[in-house]
Amino acid sequence: MRLISLTVLTMIAFAANSVLNRMALAGGSIDAVSFGVVRLVSGAAMLALLCLFLRGRLHLFGPGRLAGVLSLLIYLYGFSMAYRALDAGLGALILFGVVQMTMFAGGLMAREVMPARRWIGAGLAFGGLAWLLWPGGGPQVSVVHGLLMAAAGVGWGVYSLTGRQAGDALMATTANFVLAAPVGVLVGWLVPKGVGGVTLGAEGIVLAVVSGAITSGLGYALWYSVLPRLAASVAAVAQLTVPVIAMVGGVIFLSEALSLEVVLASALVLGGVAVSVIQPRR
Repeated sequence: MRLISLTVLTMIAFAANSVLNRMALAGGSIDAVSFGVVRLVSGAAMLALLCLFLRGRLHLFGPGRLAGVLSLLIYLYGFSMAYRALDAGLGALILFGVVQMTMFAGGLMAREVMPARRWIGAGLAFGGLAWLLWPGGGPQVSVVHGLLMAAAGVGWGVYSLTGRQAGDALMATTANFVLAAPVGVLVGWLVPKGVGGVTLGAEGIVLAVVSGAITSGLGYALWYSVLPRLAASVAAVAQLTVPVIAMVGGVIFLSEALSLEVVLASALVLGGVAVSVIQPRR
């Protein structure tokens, strides 16, 4: 029962990142780039403290570190800028679908054996994403912001693939966040902030810190603690709930509406991912 509770709490934390980001930007209390910077720095600080407390040390360098840092930056800034226009749940759906497809492509490049169900699932998920992002072809989604979230999904997918090489996932993620923080601050200073320029209101900063330190830093640490105790199929099913939770959170906290087309496209994407990642019992 305790394992189930911790898993549910982790999925809520992951979905909360979408709701918090959209809430901050929709309220106009912080600009998208500044949200990404504050989230990254606060996440790095929280993870560093956790590593020092749990491991007694920080080990910043190792194999795949450059790829991890760059993919983390692409994820964070693509994620933040996409939520200038996307609803919380829709953004989470695009992110999750593209992450799974990126990892599928990574498996192909590594010449892994792909059973028929993975090809079918990837095709269904791709069809759902294409429906969402095709101009005028489905739900009214900003193509530019949808592509930004797709870039974030590629970033997180590559981040996950490089993370497979790490013996200590918490230490590796901490190192990536800590090394990415100064680069992220520089990138945040250079990237155009949009028409409104830099906006740093108290509410936006608080939401970004919560997203970085709590729902990202503590959320990732909690996930890595429960993941070894979960069957692969259970972990896969658990992650399918993240876009759904984000959609519910968007409806409750942001008064976002769900159209029938969004629900059908979501079912197509999540159904495709489920077919791809859930292994049938022998």
